[in-house]
This record gives sequence, C-alpha cells and structure tokens, in this order.
Amino acid sequence: MRLSSARVQKYRSVKDTGWFDVEGQKTILVGSNEAGKSAVLQALQHLNPPTGVARFEALRDYPRSEYNDITTGVVDPDKVEVVSAKFSLEADDIAELPVGYDHAHYKFSRYLSNRAAHSIEGGPAQAVINAALRKDLARMAAHADQQYTGEPDGSPSSRLTAVTRAWRDNFYLTEAQGTELRGWLDSIITLVDESNTAEEKRHDKLIALAGSPADYQAALKTLGARTPVFVLFNNYFRVRPLIHLKHLADRLDNNTLDDEQYDYGNQCLMKLLGFSARDLSNLGNAPEPPASDPGALKAYRDQLDRRSYQLNAASVRLTDEIRGVWHPDRARAEADRLRVQADGQYLKVVVEDDLGVEIELDQRSEGFQWLVSFFVVFFAEASGRHKNAILLLDEPGLSLHGLKQREFRSTVSKLANQNQTIYTTHSPFMVGPDELDMVRVVEMTDRRAGTRIHTTVTATDAASLLPLQEALGYDLAQSLFAQKRNLVLEGLTDYWYIDATAQMLRDAGLADLDNRIAMLPAEGTGKVAYFATFLHANSLKVAALLDSDAAGDHAAQQEILVHILGNKNILRTKDAYVGPVNKSEIEDLLRETLIIVAKADLGWDVQATAANQPIRPVVDIFAREISGFSKYKLAKAYLRWTRSHGAGDLTSDEQNQWRTLITQINKALK
Repeated sequence: MRLSSARVQKYRSVKDTGWFDVEGQKTILVGSNEAGKSAVLQALQHLNPPTGVARFEALRDYPRSEYNDITTGVVDPDKVEVVSAKFSLEADDIAELPVGYDHAHYKFSRYLSNRAAHSIEGGPAQAVINAALRKDLARMAAHADQQYTGEPDGSPSSRLTAVTRAWRDNFYLTEAQGTELRGWLDSIITLVDESNTAEEKRHDKLIALAGSPADYQAALKTLGARTPVFVLFNNYFRVRPLIHLKHLADRLDNNTLDDEQYDYGNQCLMKLLGFSARDLSNLGNAPEPPASDPGALKAYRDQLDRRSYQLNAASVRLTDEIRGVWHPDRARAEADRLRVQADGQYLKVVVEDDLGVEIELDQRSEGFQWLVSFFVVFFAEASGRHKNAILLLDEPGLSLHGLKQREFRSTVSKLANQNQTIYTTHSPFMVGPDELDMVRVVEMTDRRAGTRIHTTVTATDAASLLPLQEALGYDLAQSLFAQKRNLVLEGLTDYWYIDATAQMLRDAGLADLDNRIAMLPAEGTGKVAYFATFLHANSLKVAALLDSDAAGDHAAQQEILVHILGNKNILRTKDAYVGPVNKSEIEDLLRETLIIVAKADLGWDVQATAANQPIRPVVDIFAREISGFSKYKLAKAYLRWTRSHGAGDLTSDEQNQWRTLITQINKALK
C-alpha cells in the first residue's frame, strides 16, 4: 500500500497541519527553520514505528501552551488524534482482501495515548440496523413461517425475535450479530420457496449483509498487518567508525547514555549484525581454550566464525546497496567496498578504495557517511520489512556543497524508487525544477496557529518559498548559459504538460522532443517578451509557445516579440490542435484525458458539461463548474497520472496533436 495523504494535530509546534497529499514515490517538505518540518516527520513515524522507538508522551509531545488541559483532565489523551494517514491499496493488497474492496482506501490513526484506530473507506457498505433491514427480515420470517410445520415457539419468526432482541437501531451490525443472523438464515434455507424469486433474492441479500461485518474485520486485520513501517533518519544518527564494544555495552546495560542519538546508529549496527554489544565484547575478551579440550576449542572457533561470517554478510549487503545509489556509473571492480571488522574490543567500519587501501569511515565525505549510516539504520529498523517501509529523511545531505546536493538529490530519488520517501529541506539544491509538483510548503507564521502544510506551491511567509525561488532561479541561470536552444513558455503548468507528455511519447517511440532544448516558464504571457529579449541578446536560439486565447493573441502581436523571434518561432497551440475549440489552450491538447484524470483523482466531474459544450476551452469549463478550481492542481494530477500510464492511454487525437506540437518545436529550434 502507498501513503496518499496525512494529517498531524496537537504535536509540539503543530496545532493542525490540515490534510496534505503525499506523492507515490517522493514528497518534499520545504520551509524555513523552525517551521515544524522535523516535528511532522517525527509524528508520522508514530503511525507504525520500528520496535523500540519511544512512543508518544503527553508531557513531551502535547503542545506546551495547552498542557494544563491534560493535567486538569479537560483533555483526555485517549481522544487526542495526533497523526492520521490514508493509504491507497495496490494490487497485492487487494488480492488479500474479500471481494468488493478494489477501490477502497485504508485509514490509520495514532492517538496521544498511543492507542491506534483504523478503518476502511470506499469499500462495501457495512450493514446498518435500520427500518429497511428489519422490514426485510420480517418479510423473510413471514415467508418461512408459511412453510413451517413445527411447534409455534420454534417458528422462524420466534427465533428471529431472539436473535434481534438486543439490536439497537442506527448502529452497525457487529461481527457477532452477523454470525448469529447468518445461523438463522442458514436454518431457514429449506423453508424458502425456490419458485419465489423475490424471496430467493431477499435471502441472498441478507446472507451478504450478515457476512459483511466479518469481511470488514478480516479486511481490517489484513491491512493492519500490511501497514508500512515508518523509518525516520536524521543527521544525528551516525554510525561511528570506531566503536569500543565494552564501553557501549556498559552504557546500554546501565542505561547511562549521555546522548541517545549519539549511540543510535551504533545500536542499529549491532541489530543489523545480529549481535549485542555485550556478545561482541565478550568474544573479544574470551581466551582461547586449551588444545586438550577439543569440544571447548570447537565451540570457541564456531563463535569466531559466526562473528566473521555475519560481519562479512552485513558488509556485502551494505556495499551492494551503496553501490546502487552512490556513483552507480562506476564499474563494480572500481567501486568502494565497505567492511565491518572486529578486533578485540573494537568494532571498525572502514572503506576499501579501488587501490585496496582501507580508511576509516569518518575520513570519507559527509554524503558517503550519511548514506552508510542511513542504510544501517534502515535495514536494522525495518527488520525484514524494508520493502514495505516508508522513509522519513530529515534534511538529507545538509552538510554537502550545493552542487553535490544536486547530485545527492538523484540518490534520494533512487531510494524513492524502492521505498516511498518523504524528506525535509530548506536547501534550493535539494529541489529539482521538475519536482515542484512533489513539494509541500511547511510554514508557521504564528505560533498560536502552529505549523501548516500547503499542498500547492504557496505560502503566506515568503521565507518558506525562498528555496523554491532559488531553485528555479539557479536552474534558469544554468539554462541561459548552458543551452543554445530555448523554448519560452507562459507558465510552470505548461512546462509540466510538455515535459511529462513528451516523455510518454518518447518512451512509446511516437515522437522525440530534442533533449537539447531548455524549457523556461515565464510565469505569465506579459513576461514572455522579456525572457525572449534577454535570451536573444545572448545569441541563443529562442522560440515561444503561446496559448491561442486572448492573452496569447495579445502577446503574439507584441512588436518586440515579433521582431526578435519572427512569426515562425512564435508557436501557438491552435497550430497543433484539431478540435472545435476556437481559443484553445495547452490543456485542450489533452482535453479528454484531463477530464478523466480530474474526475478520478480530484473528484471534479465535468464530463457532461464538456460533452454538451465542445467549443469551450476545457479550463474555462473547469473554472466555471468547479468551486476552488486550480490549474496547478489539475496539472499536478496529470503528472501523477503519467507516472503510471503511457502514450497509449491518450486518445488518438491527443497523440497526433502532441506529435505535431513536438515536431513544430523541434523545427523552430533545429
């Protein structure tokens, strides 16, 4: 299953984040210092934490300004829902559930008392004790009574009265009540007239209702067992290159850790190795038995061999994982090898380079140390469930140089391909220009209001948006000087539509947008001319793509734009569009697909209106029909859709229109 949305309430600086969407692979929480990003990750981990992680504690975790409500009994911790999440089900989840849960969602919540609650939304309707159910049962009993020939007190209606005596109207039928009702229905099956179609159908319907509570509980139990474990990792959880085993064992045994975070990575390393610090320490102290005692000597050698084999196995596993995301283009023979070695009372973590030289872990880069420590914590805490774990990374790569952070961003993306990942950052280099749809802005403008999370790229506090602005500015600067071919677009959503659709067509072999072309969103038709002028002044090839609406017409007729680009390099959506819309925009090139995606993903249903008004631009239809419509949300929903669909899922007209548009772009900038 995949985390699809979450909400945090009454946790430290967080009063209520509101529900925020989570992407299927990677979600980025961006915000200024003290906005509450780390608190959100910490709360999320409590949904299903690894074994041994400290649970909620009202004294530490409830908002300090409201703590008196806890001590005076005004607020009951058992009723404070701190963190809630909704999960979408995948094919392997659905395969384990009773029939009817194909489109269901699973909700899981954790309360301040650490009590958990879960439910299923969108599955088969649960049986409710109401007038309609009682009427069906009365008619079923009356029909069975007509066929019954025994004692009156044993009649179907008499036995039904005993079954339903304790029922309360407007409550869900419980599993026990359903089982008892099913028994009554089974007992009267021979009294149902086979020729009476209505009663046969009524009996089948009641059998299904009686079984629905058991099915629901079975589904809950299955999904509860399949809930992902949440693994939180921050920059303090480091594996130390040299560990004195006896000292660590003493601190753990006596519970005298000066800084729990300092030893956290080391504890995870012990868990991964399958030894306690005391076990390894004792092995380092144990004298070799005399040769005169073959049994003791063999046991001693077996212990040493087991230690050696397990250390070697852990080293190989860590090395393989790190190679997959750290310089994956390097040949395996040249890649670094990680080694975990035991020598007396010392456990060493060293890295062997391609020359065969071993150096301590802390002499490697911060990024490499972070990655090693991360995998140690990840494998140890996921405890065999790492394929179904969700990663929560707090400020990954924080100590890296800006350009190295850009490289490290791809490392995080590779991790997210295997495990759904949420990470926090306030660095512009950890947000790619093509990742803005994955961003959630975290801000706290007023401590009385607490931390809020915005699903759209918006915020009241300009400081929260600074990383995004810097990321776009850096990418634009790089594009201006690194790419000779530049396509200026009206806005960011145009960039998303072109980039995502072009990739689908490229994968299908239908069209290939020249990858040497840089796409630059100008954030408004009024700025297109400024971008084009600046680029042209630097002797770069420039084209502009404009919608065919009134704003696009005005921009296309600007004298300066025509003078700089010429008519051939001012591309219009109407030149690729083949439908009846007079003032087509880029969304109209995906009209049918966007209508389907909006209904499925956002619950925006404009199918009937669009069918009745084929000449209206689809954005105009959405804007008039949908309260709170946002072009950003629509484009973002389409981006999500493209990640699990291909060009073949577009209509034939849409495919042809986009092939035409891509051909025109390539030709203008050849």
